[in-house]
Amino acid sequence: VQVVESGGGLVQDGGTLRLSCTASRSIFRINAMGWYRQAPGKQRELVAAITTGGSTNYTDSVKGRFTISRDNRKNTVYLQMNSLKPEDTAVYYCNAAPRPQTSWGQGTQVTVSS
Repeated sequence: VQVVESGGGLVQDGGTLRLSCTASRSIFRINAMGWYRQAPGKQRELVAAITTGGSTNYTDSVKGRFTISRDNRKNTVYLQMNSLKPEDTAVYYCNAAPRPQTSWGQGTQVTVSS
């Protein structure tokens, strides 16, 4: 198993969640890492990415609400999600970014109720 995601759940509109992803060292140490999401009936999209040096990038729909971070000692990447909206409902995955470098993990379900 190359990546393991956790931290999803059911929250109300405006709620917060913090996702975690632990990746194998071989992937984590040389790659930018990203959080992707896939909503029902939609393609998977990259929502946030962070380089090995800590530079970040976000898709427009989550700017100002989501924060990606990484702990290089723990091979872990986080996604702090604030002011969640129903349209954020999806399965969230992590992988190298912008090009995935390993098979996808199981992901973690995030459901935001209105």
